[in-house]
Amino acid sequence: MTTAAARPLMILVAGPYRSGTGDDPARLAANVRAMNETALVLFRAGHLPVTGEALALPLLETAGSTRPGDPLFEEIFHPIAEHLLSRCDAVLRIGGPSQGADRMVAQARAQGKDVYTDVADIPAGR
Repeated sequence: MTTAAARPLMILVAGPYRSGTGDDPARLAANVRAMNETALVLFRAGHLPVTGEALALPLLETAGSTRPGDPLFEEIFHPIAEHLLSRCDAVLRIGGPSQGADRMVAQARAQGKDVYTDVADIPAGR
């Protein structure tokens, strides 16, 4: 599916969260920051960027999750991203290896959504 130019898109920014971090809080935060920095670029280009982390992490804290990978994490983290993806127009895959981000890309393609790997390839939203 090819999206028309000059139309604001809701774009899921998908990148590594846990991959390669050893669940180190500083590395996890760096991965979230990378996704947020990319989201800011998309916003300034006229789009509505979203990350699963922006929705899942506060819910995990509220639910009482104590660490990445615990049962509450498994219940909430990826399912939030999957629900969010169903509402998005496209996915922007950033960063290095990530099974979760790759799963979002595969699901986006299966749903006929555009998948980008470079911000420069995304048409301006306004």
